[in-house]
Amino acid sequence: MPRLTKIYTRGGDKGATSLGGGQRVSKDSLRVQAYGTVDELNSAIGLALSHGLSERLAQVLPAIQNELFHLGSDLCFLEEDKTRHNVPQIEARHVETLEQLIDELNDIVGPLENFILPGGSIGAAHLHLARSICRRAERDVISLAQAEAVGAFAVAYLNRLSDALFVMARYENRAQGVAEPLWDIRA
Repeated sequence: MPRLTKIYTRGGDKGATSLGGGQRVSKDSLRVQAYGTVDELNSAIGLALSHGLSERLAQVLPAIQNELFHLGSDLCFLEEDKTRHNVPQIEARHVETLEQLIDELNDIVGPLENFILPGGSIGAAHLHLARSICRRAERDVISLAQAEAVGAFAVAYLNRLSDALFVMARYENRAQGVAEPLWDIRA
């Protein structure tokens, strides 16, 4: 477990930061951008949780937040450094768990009969925001993966998580008794 005795180091004052393996890179590098967006996503999920989501979502989202820390560490280390540092990583089991959750919640909310607008209850609106941040994280990781190697399940995890967050937002609206705001194509 990392122990931080001092929060500031002044090491990044000139626009560089250290990866997990010690390499210095620019703070605007694709890798730092990717794990930074994952961190932003994790914060958005924390915000959604702070608004008091339904019991089922409050049960599963902390585990997802922990997995996002796994993903952040997965992205913060170069592939060749991961075994030497015993880095937590996203695995196939994490993707499969998200698929099971999507199926479970989708059975409850039913098929999508129209496009819906992000919103509804406050919790659902925050989950929709987290979903859109997740899509950006996915794009960032794809950009990184085109330039450097990344964990085998990083992109699939984010792709599945964005779907899960969408279904969670629908589930939260249903749990709160709030109608889903529908896209009106005639407007």
